[in-house]
Amino acid sequence: MNGVIILDKPAGWTSHDVVNRMRRILGQRSVGHLGTLDPLATGVLPLVTGSLTRLAQFYTTSEKTYEGVIRFGFATNTYDADGEPLEPNVGTAAPGCPEGRRSDLSLETLQKLSERFIGLIDQVPPPFSAKKIQGVPAYKLARKQHEVILKPVQVEIKEFIVTAVQGERATFRARVASGTYMRSVAHEMGQLLGCGAHLESLRRTAVAEFEIGQSHTLEEIEEQMKDPSRDCPSDPATNCHSDTESQITEGQIKLCHSEPGPRHAEEPAVSLQQRIESLFVHPRQLLPQFPSVTADEPTAARIRTGRPINLPDLSRARQIKVFQGQRDLIAIATRVAGTLFHPRIVFPSA
Repeated sequence: MNGVIILDKPAGWTSHDVVNRMRRILGQRSVGHLGTLDPLATGVLPLVTGSLTRLAQFYTTSEKTYEGVIRFGFATNTYDADGEPLEPNVGTAAPGCPEGRRSDLSLETLQKLSERFIGLIDQVPPPFSAKKIQGVPAYKLARKQHEVILKPVQVEIKEFIVTAVQGERATFRARVASGTYMRSVAHEMGQLLGCGAHLESLRRTAVAEFEIGQSHTLEEIEEQMKDPSRDCPSDPATNCHSDTESQITEGQIKLCHSEPGPRHAEEPAVSLQQRIESLFVHPRQLLPQFPSVTADEPTAARIRTGRPINLPDLSRARQIKVFQGQRDLIAIATRVAGTLFHPRIVFPSA
């Protein structure tokens, strides 16, 4: 089972939790993700399965889009709502938030402040993050209450718009380059205003070419993967579409009906393969920046053995996707000279 499926990650789950759950649902060990989401966050988490886990290398710098809520008034040790409130004037907390300063939380004020974060900026990652200090993830040191000092790193925020303010909460929309922490943005805004702040909620609405409209919940995936044939009664008088019974071992599902005999109003049997394909992103939509070519049988055989191919029509492309048929992605090839392409990655058939 090779493919990419877009999950709408629930709050409270780590990305690793989701991967483990999907391994059980799909009955497949080879499952990975394309970009971690914090437990607090929800939204787009692309999962790769089977041999397509090797696509992860092309998504390490993917652009991401978020919607969220920043709560002003106090900072936390994790920079989000999962952490413990920090005392004013201690550590990384802000100086405090007198009542007089809370009146400054107007839409106009925060919109003007947000402009300071747009573009290439230096950002200090949260102490509870995967950034490493002498080979040790910062969050492991922070959990042991060790001092965590992280150096600023350059990140890019391409869009950051405060869309509304209600009381101590501001909603926002952001589009950022890989490696940007919206938790750090919230924390720093609180410091600049002198009242403390943290990220109360975050929803990722897009990663690279994947959008929230393509996503499925864990419950939807689990329901779709159920095999209705297991519910078919053993009574041979019950119609379970005998014309599809011989294909059950190949993943064909039988639709059971309480009345014998075919009826025109009944939906045709739906194969498990069709159910799976409806969950996964169509392979042709992956890596849209790479041109696609469809190989004939001899060319596909050549590519599968790692031999180069000549493609005169794609002499300007650096990398291409090679398909056999409409859905079978068999390779990512790189141009090595002129019109000659060498398979960089070859994907075994599912």
